[in-house]
Amino acid sequence: MTIRCVAVPFDRLTALQVYAVARLRQDVFVVEQDCPYPDLDDRDLEPGTRHVLLEEDDLLGYARVLDDGGTWRIGRVVLARTARGQGLADIVMHTALSVAKGRDVMLDAQAPLAGWYATFGFEVTGPEFLEDGIPHLPMRRRKQ
Repeated sequence: MTIRCVAVPFDRLTALQVYAVARLRQDVFVVEQDCPYPDLDDRDLEPGTRHVLLEEDDLLGYARVLDDGGTWRIGRVVLARTARGQGLADIVMHTALSVAKGRDVMLDAQAPLAGWYATFGFEVTGPEFLEDGIPHLPMRRRKQ
């Protein structure tokens, strides 16, 4: 099977894709990272939001691109445990950035991943902060 990565609005996701996204985000962020948080924040449904899906037979990775008015915001970047260490997160980020054009792009990186995000042109813009008990850094990529 071929790996494919697409970015689509919520209304183009199938019911099975929505379930797979919710399951992956829950498995990694809530269970693996032990961070209960309100995942269903209504932003998934916004017309400007794009859902980046990295799929083979199953969902391997995901990211969410939000239209924050003057900027884009990338978040919920996640890979299934079985997909890690293979460079697949790069595909997710390249796809997310392909839909986040013409404006600055913001994200809050888990601190150990700031160097990886820097390879995509992101720079740290403020002090480290805790979100759900995990150190994060605010980062920005200037309009390309």
